[in-house]
Amino acid sequence: MNHSKPLVWAMLGFGLACSIASCSTQENKSEKPTVSVNSEKEIIQRGEYLVTTMGCNDCHSPKKMGPKGPEIIPELLLSGYPSDRPIVKFDSPLIKQGFAQLYPDLTAAAGPWGVSFAANLTPDESGIGNWTEDQFKLALTQGKFKGLEHERMLLPPMPWFNFINLKDEDAHAMFQYLKSLKPVKNVVPAPIAPNNM
Repeated sequence: MNHSKPLVWAMLGFGLACSIASCSTQENKSEKPTVSVNSEKEIIQRGEYLVTTMGCNDCHSPKKMGPKGPEIIPELLLSGYPSDRPIVKFDSPLIKQGFAQLYPDLTAAAGPWGVSFAANLTPDESGIGNWTEDQFKLALTQGKFKGLEHERMLLPPMPWFNFINLKDEDAHAMFQYLKSLKPVKNVVPAPIAPNNM
């Protein structure tokens, strides 16, 4: 009785099984992984979520007093300090001691740095209408005025240092959301130096 034939058949079967497994593994390796691509609507919704939860409306949206306190004026959403509003003279001795004072709707603040006004974030030319996404990210993560490398730093109370590690996809979503807003023409006043307050 020849015992080598079953052994040969077993070895051939094993070899064939390994070849099939190897081929299917190589086929799987060559397939590209599926990447989930968000729609424009989903990106804008993500941007709205981020802008809202990060508190951008707190300073950048003008408000009026309502029964429960300050309420955002919908037609002025994220348009910054209203340019038609009179600028209050700050002469508090507390500012010289390092304290800050805020307008009732938080769109302007005074402190040892002077007086700063919340920027217009709508897609109007008086806001971020001419900005590139790179400028937006530079302003948000490095605190550069208008997102320009050689400009001054953003003034308090803008908390740009909290956003240093913001992911590119989050900055992109926020920018897309802001670009989707209704443009509001509003030229925000320039900051006032401490000696001119």
